[in-house]
Amino acid sequence: MTATTMTPAQLTRFEARLRAERADAQERLAEFDDAMTAVRLARTDATADDEHDPEGPTMTQEWSQRSAVLADVRAELADVDRALARIADGTYGFCANCGKRITVARLDARPTAELCIDCARHVR
Repeated sequence: MTATTMTPAQLTRFEARLRAERADAQERLAEFDDAMTAVRLARTDATADDEHDPEGPTMTQEWSQRSAVLADVRAELADVDRALARIADGTYGFCANCGKRITVARLDARPTAELCIDCARHVR
């Protein structure tokens, strides 16, 4: 695999988009982390009898839902960080499996893509 054949303008555009996505994900991570802290505190409150509250979700449901969203945001950040690292090392836009170019259209749709469309189809 050689250095990327994308134009400098394309690389700059993808890097800017990925950095914006990273900033957005970091904001969401901070929000959900704060929300998790609030749920954690509420769960430790011995007077909170939410298991018998017919009006809303239980603390356990809240914890489970928020934990799943938090995990998704962390995974998104990891994907973005890997894409930014590929830009830095010149491998962005090449399939990690077969080494072929990933089309700009695919990267426009999914800038963190590590696989070309053909390889991605076979992974499923």
